[in-house]
Amino acid sequence: MFETRPMTSADIPECLEILNHTIRKGGTTAYEDEHTRDSFEAEFLHKPPIGVVVEHEGRIVGFQNAYDYGDGLYSIGSFTDQQRPVKGAGRAMFAATLEACRARGGVAILARITSDNASGLAYYSAMGFADDYIIPKDVTRRNGKTVDRVVKRFPL
Repeated sequence: MFETRPMTSADIPECLEILNHTIRKGGTTAYEDEHTRDSFEAEFLHKPPIGVVVEHEGRIVGFQNAYDYGDGLYSIGSFTDQQRPVKGAGRAMFAATLEACRARGGVAILARITSDNASGLAYYSAMGFADDYIIPKDVTRRNGKTVDRVVKRFPL
């Protein structure tokens, strides 16, 4: 059983550990540098108008943010616990984010995923996102390699 709710400052330590573990592991996020508490709070708590966490058996197992791009468009970012994954967490938090975007009058949610993030591309496709366009060579990795960004769209 999952519980979803808005993210609060009390959630930062657990969410920060999920994010930084994902960054350290590599391959599933465009981020390459770990976040501090302050940078996490600015980027994931205060900047996006929509932020949800998903809990399972009393612990946070993922979080998702939707950033306002204007004109009813929201750009989504998703992170789940890869150390102790719980099947269905991503679907549960997406349902809450979808509801929040609709309540704010959104017309579509965009997922902007680097082309080397196979699990991210698969997740958003499984949630019903369709390929919209590609931004060629949008991200330069620390090793100098450039990768495309795939933009997927979910109409509301």
